[in-house]
Amino acid sequence: MVAQREISAWRPRIPGVVEVFHAHYTEYAYPMHVHDAWTLLIVDAGAVRYDLDRHEHGTPHDTVSLLPPHVPHNGSPVGADGFRKRVLYLDLSRLDESLIGAAVDTPDLTDPVLRRRVGQLHTALAHPGDELEAESRLTLVGERLREHLGPGPAGGPPRADRPLAHRLRELLDERLVEGVALDEAARLVHAHPAHLVRAFSGAFGIAPHQYLMSRRVDRARRLLLDGAKPAEVATVTGFYDQSHLTRHFKRLVGVSPGRYRSSSR
Repeated sequence: MVAQREISAWRPRIPGVVEVFHAHYTEYAYPMHVHDAWTLLIVDAGAVRYDLDRHEHGTPHDTVSLLPPHVPHNGSPVGADGFRKRVLYLDLSRLDESLIGAAVDTPDLTDPVLRRRVGQLHTALAHPGDELEAESRLTLVGERLREHLGPGPAGGPPRADRPLAHRLRELLDERLVEGVALDEAARLVHAHPAHLVRAFSGAFGIAPHQYLMSRRVDRARRLLLDGAKPAEVATVTGFYDQSHLTRHFKRLVGVSPGRYRSSSR
């Protein structure tokens, strides 16, 4: 078998994300090394074995691995087919140093909900224009990681907070075209980002990013029926570009903006 090394790496416009790294390796083995950021790793095919703090660990398909900063580790494929992985490098603003000891003790987390959320986060990070979705998903991923590594949350389940949810909805309506980052929204309405996402979803049955995209698509529909071209509509309704509009439009309407426009009588 010919050795394969396929990679994709980028730095998204999301606070706290140092790098996104996707790779498919067959025969390559990482030597011992360290990072100054947290390494959040999921393996989509194959498996990886690695040493962390002189103990051997592995990453079966349904595991989320969190390797702490400044702690040496290596990595090598298990089997001839190698492994396909997706990695996020997160700085200490997302997970602080107090969790390093717990991550050294238990770096591999078997949690299907967390695994699914990390995969959804990678999907959002791959699409410019979906920063609010990515920030929201990253906030919930960080909250679940802290539940695994730190003391349990005090006071039981979070209470409903409809006034807070309504304040965020008003803010999203005001910023329909220009959008708003989750951290900025949290500052403006005086709430923790994770609580803000949960309050909105609990009150309205839809996540903040889904609400924002739904409103933008509604506005796009009206403009398309008035005869505007999809590229123009994307610009004036807050989408990153025409392909960004098309992806969300097809998801919510079932057809492309061009086809929708041509159906107008």
